[in-house]
Amino acid sequence: MSSPKAIVTVINDLVTDQRVDRACRALVKSGYEVLLVGRVLANSLPMNERPYASHRMKLFYTQGPLFYLEFQIRVFFFLLTKRPQLVYANDLDTLLPNYLISRIKQAKLIYDSHELFCEVPELIEHPQKRKIWKALERWLFPKLKNIITVNKSIAHIYEQEYNKNLYVVRNIPIPRPIAHMASRKKLGLPEDKNLVILQGAGINIQRGAEEAVEAMQYIEDTILLIVGSGDVIDVLKKMRKELNIEKRVIITGKVPYEQLAQYTRVADLGLSLDKDTNLNYRYSLPNKLFDYIHAGIPVLVSPLVEIARIVKEYQIGMVAENHDPKHIAQLINTAFQNQETYSQWKKNLLIAQKELHWEMEEKQLLKCISKA
Repeated sequence: MSSPKAIVTVINDLVTDQRVDRACRALVKSGYEVLLVGRVLANSLPMNERPYASHRMKLFYTQGPLFYLEFQIRVFFFLLTKRPQLVYANDLDTLLPNYLISRIKQAKLIYDSHELFCEVPELIEHPQKRKIWKALERWLFPKLKNIITVNKSIAHIYEQEYNKNLYVVRNIPIPRPIAHMASRKKLGLPEDKNLVILQGAGINIQRGAEEAVEAMQYIEDTILLIVGSGDVIDVLKKMRKELNIEKRVIITGKVPYEQLAQYTRVADLGLSLDKDTNLNYRYSLPNKLFDYIHAGIPVLVSPLVEIARIVKEYQIGMVAENHDPKHIAQLINTAFQNQETYSQWKKNLLIAQKELHWEMEEKQLLKCISKA
């Protein structure tokens, strides 16, 4: 007897999305034959070996309304040719075709909301676009039965608005042994400097990257390593040149997961500096916080509800009061000057690692899958 088939859809290029990878692995663990569907970009990295299949579509449009329209249509007709027993939609921009297919094919549907989609800056700044997406959410959300999101704050907002119960599955990484742990020298990083890392798949506007770069003017014997992609990368490169700190700010661009993990493990401090400019950021709980924790490096974070709660509860670093570059620089300098406090953070990280692990989150995910 063949295994039931599950198709997971996400709008990105699949390579670096750890949350979606964990969902696919949980589906495999639940007995499904899994196909992950996304898109391929001109600069997409190759897919590494995984226990499930993948399909990446090359779209004619890459942004704007026509991109979203093309993506919805392409996903719908792709799914229409398949016979899934379960479809799994990641975020609102994949939900409509998955919902329609779940009705046409009589398939189970799981919706995983990675954020407060209608509160992202890109939509807040364009009210007409937000109005369209919000109308779609208001039409579809009440029809859903199996809904997952990333933390209790976002779950509470959706529960209040739509009178729905949500599963909470936080973005805690699966522990992965690194086959060949590289040294700083092998990674092309200085061995005689403190190393601060800012990583992420979305190094975008209002996430504190610009202030982190500007802060490097006031910090000695320290390198800022920025790993990932986003819409401010070119701005950051221009800033470091104008501020004459090119040797103190290294920008790698997007890298495969294993290489990212190696960079994180050789760092001394991890940054998560999203700004409280919208509800989506205010209640965010990004992957990178847990990546830092499991790499064993203390953190400096902005005072956002979910992130600050974890940092304060486990005493694993500092919560900035604001985004003034001089304030950020002062905190980074203090972290490296006060070795006693820094050593205590390192000890506390071991406790956090034991309590904040994927197995606890996976139980919730598996429960949702089994009840779908």
